[in-house]
Amino acid sequence: MNKFLFAVFLSIIGTVAMAQVPRSAPRAVLPSDSLSYMNPKEFILGGITVTGAKNLDNETLITISKLTKGEKITLPGDANANVIKNLYSQGLFDDVQLNITKINLDTIYLEIAVQERPRLSRLHITGIRKGEAEDLQKKLNDKTNKIVNENLLSTSTAIIKRHFNEKGYLNTTVTINQRPDPGDPNSIILDIVVDKKQKVMINSITFEGNKDLSSARLKKMLGKSTRTRKWYNLFGSKKFKPNKFDEDKQKLIENMQAKGYRDADVLSDTIKNHDGQTVDIKFKIHEGPKYYFGDIKWSGNAKYSDTYLNQILKIKKGDIFSEDALNKRLTGSGENSDDISTLYLNDGYLTFNADPVQTRVHNDTVDLEIRMFEGPQYTINRVSVRGNDITNDKVVMREIKTIPGQKFSKAVLIRSTRDIGQLGNFDDTKTDPKIMPNPQDATVDILYNVVEKPSDQVELSGGFGGGQLVGTLGLTFNNFSLRNIFHLKDYKPLPKGDGQKLSLRGQSSGKTYQNYSFTFSEPWLGGKKPIYFAVSAYTQLSSTGFYYDVTNPLYNKLRINGVGVTLGKKLKWPDDLFQLNYSLNFDHYNLDNFTGFLFTNGTSYNIKLTQELTRNSLDQLIFPTSGSNIRLTIQATPPYSAFNNINYRIATQEQRYHFVEYYKFKFDAQNFTRLFGKFVLMEQVRFGFLGQYNSIVGPSPFERFKLGGDGMQSYQFLQGSEIVGLRGYTNFSIVPVGSNYTANNNPGSPIYNKITFELRHPVISGQSATIFLLAFAEGGNTWNNFSQFNPFNVRRSAGIGARIFLPIFGLLGLDYGYGFDAIPGNPSANKGQVSFSISQSITGGFN
Repeated sequence: MNKFLFAVFLSIIGTVAMAQVPRSAPRAVLPSDSLSYMNPKEFILGGITVTGAKNLDNETLITISKLTKGEKITLPGDANANVIKNLYSQGLFDDVQLNITKINLDTIYLEIAVQERPRLSRLHITGIRKGEAEDLQKKLNDKTNKIVNENLLSTSTAIIKRHFNEKGYLNTTVTINQRPDPGDPNSIILDIVVDKKQKVMINSITFEGNKDLSSARLKKMLGKSTRTRKWYNLFGSKKFKPNKFDEDKQKLIENMQAKGYRDADVLSDTIKNHDGQTVDIKFKIHEGPKYYFGDIKWSGNAKYSDTYLNQILKIKKGDIFSEDALNKRLTGSGENSDDISTLYLNDGYLTFNADPVQTRVHNDTVDLEIRMFEGPQYTINRVSVRGNDITNDKVVMREIKTIPGQKFSKAVLIRSTRDIGQLGNFDDTKTDPKIMPNPQDATVDILYNVVEKPSDQVELSGGFGGGQLVGTLGLTFNNFSLRNIFHLKDYKPLPKGDGQKLSLRGQSSGKTYQNYSFTFSEPWLGGKKPIYFAVSAYTQLSSTGFYYDVTNPLYNKLRINGVGVTLGKKLKWPDDLFQLNYSLNFDHYNLDNFTGFLFTNGTSYNIKLTQELTRNSLDQLIFPTSGSNIRLTIQATPPYSAFNNINYRIATQEQRYHFVEYYKFKFDAQNFTRLFGKFVLMEQVRFGFLGQYNSIVGPSPFERFKLGGDGMQSYQFLQGSEIVGLRGYTNFSIVPVGSNYTANNNPGSPIYNKITFELRHPVISGQSATIFLLAFAEGGNTWNNFSQFNPFNVRRSAGIGARIFLPIFGLLGLDYGYGFDAIPGNPSANKGQVSFSISQSITGGFN
């Protein structure tokens, strides 16, 4: 009893003392539990303040404390304990106290005093490569300025381990140490030491429960991330990737079902450590019986008969049952698909749907009913384009084949998307047509979303050729606008937007060699029809006159001037992928003691008419994966010898070649096929023949073919020849058997052929750059006449290379080729050559 009275006395004394705290001393505080627990008292909460919070909102902390101004509170009691408990549970504080700042009669004022836990100022990651540490920094960047607690440490460790687990490092360890940041009070630096250890590989994969399907076959059915690599599988991976394992199991099930095992499933999988660095994987599977298609019935089809739909479906009773094969035949994709869905979508049935229902399963046979919903035929209402910030609407719209008023067609939609990409002004991987049906009137609006990309190109290079240093500067503006040439506000740096092309190019090696060219083209002359128009001009000077007097035997000079004009149009037959171009060119040659052609002195004129027929069905401009590109060229000059009354048997060289006469045929065909994954095979065949009207006149000294090397027309008297690359050999080194020509004095040959195979694989595909690797095998040769011609007697080579497409520079190429066939008199022509190219043909590699 005495103890109780003593406690009450102390409580009274404490209460009186708090009541006497003057208003001028608000920081005189007492802990909330300093009041007597033996005599708790009810107060009205007059106010709450928060001290010690630097990075947290005071009002938020008061809300978390669940204290409310004006409410009744009993102190000491559960209230003060709960406040501290509520704030501690947030994991944000090292210390929390509830203090009394003032008591006025039955009103009490409280203070929440907190000490925040230190925050993370930065991470210091060691034990791994710099690039790997930078990748982790990006993934952990959101942890900066967060409270350093157990949650932050554990989540950071989990992120790091998951990052390396996905790469096959399953035994990665992470050690985290904390140290104060000397430059930032109440902040912590985390020193993270990462030990990846070695990658965990797959030692073996075994199966249990399979009867008909062998284990070797089942391994091939797994996804590509879960398999043991053989010595011959150069691109395979035997790393164990847990994040891909479930996907690969599902792939196994789908592939088994595609082979007719409709009930196939993976019952369990076991992953066991083999030796610490490898794992053994064992699958227990349920194979089940093999099923076959039974009767297939159609319902709801009014447009096409059952017989015709069965012909398109291409699945017969007795075929191995596969839901995957059935779905592909019903809803395949692609411009040239021949499935049921494409049949309807190409005829305007935009809301068509086919639902295959398994009506009966008996023994090993599955009967189907394919329930069709045809819906109405949709007509195109409105077509628009969005995202073309530079290119004018008309340039895009004229490539679009989906015309208002026509029936909707999936094939035409895909073709329009392809043609927009062929313009070269947009990222063809991001062209996205949005289809917006209007069910109330069976019309559809189509919006083509496009993404502009840089299309102008700069060629700036230097090279050593012909005994001299040659510099090249080329500018190509692929989206030029001639009509705005006088509108200075449209210069970016030149007027753009009309899809025209302007190319300026110059080469120089001081006064000894100069070459300047100009080309302008308009794909839609007049703006209403696809009439292609182009005009070009060039001039070239090559001379030693800077060093030698005209009387010196070492003096020489070549001046070539040329102009040309081209007209062309797109054809509608045999299909609208064909284009026919006609060109008229005039070339003037002036030779003074100049070697490299069939004559050395005189003036010569080359007036030629060219007809070129092309068909281009490539699916992409930069990295085609399907389609072909075919080009047939016929070129001819007037047969001057038939009417100029010159006796060519006794004519001088200047008389013989004053007006050059010849006819010429060229054929170039490329085909692209996707083999597997992202691998694409490019096949190319090229042939050229330069003929003569009159055997007495002899062959033309110009327009001949020079084979070998990188295929670049980089320097010296090359306008009079066609340069054809053959990697693995030096420039122009492929000469006809039996001739006395060398690479230095090779005037070219009248016949050549070339065959190329390239296996390509993309590394980067994007708007800013496209990079792909390739392995090639090719062969080619030249002949002086058809009596020697043998298309299978070629100079062979093989090698590897890479291509980098940068919008501003065009296509850059680097190849290493090994020539297998020796060139007589030129032992260094083969046996390994490195070739470099710039701004060459995108689709065909080297020309």
